[in-house]
Amino acid sequence: MAYQGPREEKEFDEKIVQVNRVAKKTKGGNKIGFSVLMVIGDKKGRVGVGLGKSGDVQSAIRKGVNYAKKHLVNVPMKGRTIPSPIFVKLGAAKIILKPAPVGAGVIAGGAVRAVMEAGGVQDVVSKVLGTNNQASNVYATMEAIKRLASLVDLKKRVHAVEEKKEEVPQKEVQKEQKKEEKKEKPAEQKGVEKKKTPQEKEAKKHASGKGKKEKATRKTGKKDVKK
Repeated sequence: MAYQGPREEKEFDEKIVQVNRVAKKTKGGNKIGFSVLMVIGDKKGRVGVGLGKSGDVQSAIRKGVNYAKKHLVNVPMKGRTIPSPIFVKLGAAKIILKPAPVGAGVIAGGAVRAVMEAGGVQDVVSKVLGTNNQASNVYATMEAIKRLASLVDLKKRVHAVEEKKEEVPQKEVQKEQKKEEKKEKPAEQKGVEKKKTPQEKEAKKHASGKGKKEKATRKTGKKDVKK
């Protein structure tokens, strides 16, 4: 056998959850096909589910993987577990997911375990309360992950809005302080201009006295000329 070189590491881990053999009655006889439910994930917070249908299993797997890659979901995580407990009912499936302490592992059934491990969740507790259908439970688990992600996003938005509200009063206070400082500075400057040293006051008095005398002499001179 020829050496093919080192194998390329796959970006996603692929898991087959369910394989169904489907037979269809036609005019020429039975037409047999397969439907395969695939779960893929990078174990770093991304997971996807895809259902592939084809005449052979390999083609169905490939179709399911391609569909899952186009519909990836980000798994919200808090450390090694999920951020909060959640209950989801989707059709006949009912699933509870709860965060678990470090070291607890993935305590879940086959369908839920496949999704959690593919998404990179290492500690979680789950319980399937509804149907035992693997496909229904997989889709319900994906719905739970989407709802958790939306809750986390909503909390971030609320927190950001609260921070902005806190910043607004601080900015208004800073503006008022700046206005007060601007008002105080011109008043101080005017006060400095009005205050004069005693020497300047005396010089002003002398100047005003001389001016009055000169005015008086001018008036008297004019009167003498008229006479």
